[in-house]
Amino acid sequence: MLSTQTTEIRPATTTLQSSSMEAGRQRQGRLWSNLKEVCDLLHIPAANSLANEELLFQHVQFKTGQRIHTIGQPFDTLYIVNSGFLKTVLIDEYGNEQVLSFPMKGDMLGVDGIHTRHYSSEAVALSDCDLILLPFKKLTTLGRIHPELENMMYGVMSRELVREQSMIGMLGALSAEARVARFLVALAERFAQMGYSSKLFNLRMTRHEIGSYLGLTLETVSRTLSAFNEIGMISVDQRTIGIKDPEALKTLRRLPPSRTRGRPASRSKRGDTVPSGQLLAAL
Repeated sequence: MLSTQTTEIRPATTTLQSSSMEAGRQRQGRLWSNLKEVCDLLHIPAANSLANEELLFQHVQFKTGQRIHTIGQPFDTLYIVNSGFLKTVLIDEYGNEQVLSFPMKGDMLGVDGIHTRHYSSEAVALSDCDLILLPFKKLTTLGRIHPELENMMYGVMSRELVREQSMIGMLGALSAEARVARFLVALAERFAQMGYSSKLFNLRMTRHEIGSYLGLTLETVSRTLSAFNEIGMISVDQRTIGIKDPEALKTLRRLPPSRTRGRPASRSKRGDTVPSGQLLAAL
C-alpha cells in the first residue's frame, strides 16, 4: 500500500530540521531533496527565479512488489524515481495486465492522474525504490508564482509522452525480433545515462512483463533472447544480459533462419565478406 508518510513541501526551517532528524532515525541517509537536486534528477536546469527558494521534497521508500498508486486512487502527488525500478500497468476487468512503461531513475510517475484527478494506471516497484514526492497542489502554486518552473515541468511531462509515442510507433513498424533488440538497446542507453554499465546489466522485469510491454508473448521474448545469444549479439545468464554487438541490435530487422545462425560472416555475390551484423540488418 501507499506509504502514509506526510507529502508536504516545507520550507527549510529549524522545525523542518528537527522533523528531518526524526525521519533520519527511520532510515539511514538523506530523506529530503532540495529543488536543485530535483531538477538535476529530471535533467532540467534549476529555475533562476527559484534560486533563493529553500524548498525540500520528501523521499518515500517502497519494497519490491509494493504498489505506489493504484487505478482509480485519488490523484494528489507526482513521483520522481530517485533509485530503483518500477512498472506501470493497466488492468482490465478480467485482471489482465498491460505493461505501459518501466520507470527508472529520473523518470516521473503519476502524470496520468492530472486530467481526471484519479490515477488511470497502477505503479508497482520491481525492486526496492526511493521516490521523491511532488504534491501537485504545491507544484501548481509554485508554478503560478514561478512560470519558469511550470514550463520546465510541462517539458518533463512532454518528454514522457514522446517516449510513449515512440514505443507505440515501434510496435506497429517492427518485427518481434526487432522490438526485443530495440528494447535492449534502449535499456542499455538508460543504464549508461544513470552511470552504470551499458554492456552488462540485470533485467528487473520478467520476460512476461517485457512481452506485455512489447506486445509479444512470453515464449517469443524467451526464444528471441536465446537466438540473440546463439548468434553472439548478447549473452544471457538468467536475468543478466551482456550486450556484445549493440550496432547489430540497433539495425536488426528480423532474425535469419535458424540454420544460418551462428555463422560469423557470409560472402556477397562479389565474394566480399559481409559482417554478421550487416547480414542481420539486411534480412
